[in-house]
Order: sequence, then C-alpha cells, then structure tokens
Amino acid sequence: MNIYYINFGCKVNAYELEAIKELAESLGHSEVSDVSLADAVIINSCTVTGEASRKCKNAAKSARLHNKNACVAIIGCFPQAFKQSLLSQGYFDVAVGTKNKASVINYIEQFLKTRKRIIAVDEFAPSDTFEQMRVCRSDSKTRAVLKIEDGCNMFCSYCIIPFARGRVRSRSLEEIKSEAIKLADHGHKEIVLVGINLCCYGKDLQNTTLADAVRVVNDIPQIERIRLGSIEPEMLDDNEIAKLKGCEKLCGHFHLSLQSGCDKTLKAMNRRYTTKQYKTLVKKLRAEFENASITTDIMVGFPGETDEDFNQSLEFVKDISFASAHIFPYSVREGTKAAGMPGQVSPEIKKQRTAKMKEITDACKNEFLRSQVSKLQRVIFERDEGLDYHRGHTENYTPVRVPKIDIQSNLHKKSFCVRIVEARDDFCLGEIEDDKY
Repeated sequence: MNIYYINFGCKVNAYELEAIKELAESLGHSEVSDVSLADAVIINSCTVTGEASRKCKNAAKSARLHNKNACVAIIGCFPQAFKQSLLSQGYFDVAVGTKNKASVINYIEQFLKTRKRIIAVDEFAPSDTFEQMRVCRSDSKTRAVLKIEDGCNMFCSYCIIPFARGRVRSRSLEEIKSEAIKLADHGHKEIVLVGINLCCYGKDLQNTTLADAVRVVNDIPQIERIRLGSIEPEMLDDNEIAKLKGCEKLCGHFHLSLQSGCDKTLKAMNRRYTTKQYKTLVKKLRAEFENASITTDIMVGFPGETDEDFNQSLEFVKDISFASAHIFPYSVREGTKAAGMPGQVSPEIKKQRTAKMKEITDACKNEFLRSQVSKLQRVIFERDEGLDYHRGHTENYTPVRVPKIDIQSNLHKKSFCVRIVEARDDFCLGEIEDDKY
C-alpha cells in the first residue's frame, strides 16, 4: 500500500506521525510524495484553533479531489474533539481520534477491503495510560524529538486541547531511556523532550517529575544536548529548577508560554500565574543558566482585552526582553469558555495589535542576537542549505551561520566551538575556532 502523509500542528503531532510512518513501513507499506499515487492519505490533524481545523478539512477535501479512489483518513485532535460534527461530512473515509492513533493502518486496510466508512474515536477514561509510540530510525535531522507526556488538566478558557487529548499521562522512565538510546545509536546528538503539557510530566506517576526524565537522557553518553519543548511557568518551582540545573547537558533555552503580560487577561484566560510570578521565574532561570535564552508565545486580542490591557502586555514583554516570540491573534475556538465571552475583539484591532507586538518582540530578538557577539559557543551543525554557509544552533538556540571555506565540506551533525562575530536580522555570523576543523 502506498501512503501519502500530511501533518498539521505541534512537535507532538510530528513525532506521532513519524511513529506511524515507521509502523507502516515495518508492515510493508511505502510512503509516496505524490497524492495521486497513493492508496491511502493520512492527515494528522490539529484543532488548536478554528483555522487549524479548517486547514485539516480542506486538506482532506483536496486529497479526495486529486485521488478519488484513495482512502482518506483523518486522525488526531480534530476528530477527537469534534466527533459529532464528522458524522454528516463526506470528505473522509476513516477517522481515528488521539487514542490508539497507530491503529489507523489497520482501519485503512479494513476500509480498502470493505469500502465502509470507519469512525474510531474513543472517549478518554481516568484509567488511561500513556500510549507507547516509538520513533527510532535515523534521519537527516540533527535534533530528535522524543514524546514523554500526553494530555492536559489545566483547561485554559481559550483551549480545546484537554478535550482533544484527555488528562495527563506520562511515559515511564524506562521507556524514555530505551528510546533515547536508540535515537543516540542512530547518530542523534540532541534530544528534544516534548509533551502536550510537558511540565506536568510525572503527575500521574509516583515521586517523578520532569527533571527525572531529563536525568535519564542526560546519563546517556552519546547524547550531547537536551532541550525542552514548551513549558508552563507555574510548574517550575525552586526544587525543580535545582534538579534541572544538575543535568549538565540541558540547554539554557526555555520556551515559557506567556500568552499575555496583563494580569487581568491572564485571569480571564484561566492561566495559573501572575506577571510577577512569571518575571520571578525568568530571573531565576537566567541566574541559574548562564547566557540563557527565554522564548515564548503571546496572544493578542483575547475577549475583553482593552487598549490599556494590551499596552500593559506590551510593556511587560519589553521588560522581559524575549530572545524570540511567536505572536498570534486570539481565534474563537468552538467548545471553549472563551468562545462565549463578551467583548470579542474585531479582526482589524487584532491585526493592529499583532503587528505592534511583533515590532516589539523583533526588537528584543535583535537585541538578544547582538548580546551574543564575541561569545564563544559550541554549535551543532545541521544540514546545509545552499553553498555559502554551514548552519547550526548554539546551546541557547541562537541560529548561527559560518561561511564555508570548502564548499564540499559537510559538517552535518558535527559540533565545533564558534566565535560569534556579527548579528544579523535573524541569525549570527560566526567563525570556527576548533583546532580540529
């Protein structure tokens, strides 16, 4: 069977689709790069916003248009959160939720035999445990993603994810270590630990926290670096920070989800921290991890956000001075509390606020890049693009480019000490100072 894959959404989604690809290949199926050649199309969906759901549906409709005979399967968060809305739709043949995603291969095989639609979306139960999905093969990427947690218990007022992913479920330390060793054996020097709510790792296990998961990867000799996916600021107390600091391979790069720099808006979002607590955490991380970079997500135009609220958020962002930030306008998400809140902000004001916030965060990013000039950093190089530069990232995730001395040279997955000599708009220029180069 030839399969065409489409992925939407976060790093967790990307990891899960890679695991499905590996499973399909082990069963004798092949990936194709042209939808017209496929016997099946698997669309790994995202539903974090209404726009994300729309893109997933459009992808399914497009697949059907370009290949009328293929089985179109839509899996993941969208069918899990909106099962009832699927029943009357005709753009797919198989729908599988976020439980037992890997079973999609079996359902596709069943559909191709019977041509009878299959909707396999099971509800979550309190007894559910972490679904084991493995990604073990080598690929062209320097960094390997390793999923260690699923689900969320927080119920932010704008977010559908607890309904799409269920409650927190953590992977065992033994399983984390086993997969990390296989990834290291395939040449990956850098591991990124990810989850739906990563800092909740271990809440369903006994006496286990995120730092314990970092430690088991830290102790694998072939691994040089460990990164964390997006983390929630209220989950990192002093004890956890101290334990993380003790993992010497953990990179000083922390993506702390902010959402808003206004306490009134944070409360309306049902976020569990204040701007004062957030700022205190940033100070601690910068004190403990030398030359740390702090990145974030910021939402603008949340229902009820006034000009004064937005300006408070703007000033807070200036004060923190993030290394980089993802700015996005609030999007109404059916099924969430925020969708029915008064004071919905107009699209035009959202657009203006997005542009203004991006202007500030871009200035902060440029300031951070300039602060790296003259520093000596270890860079792990990635696959080259073009002929002029070697590309890579420092421990704090500063993007670095080094002019090629020999255009035939290949530094992919190799690490060198690099002196940062210049800051550009989106990256730094460097010179390799390693004697062995």
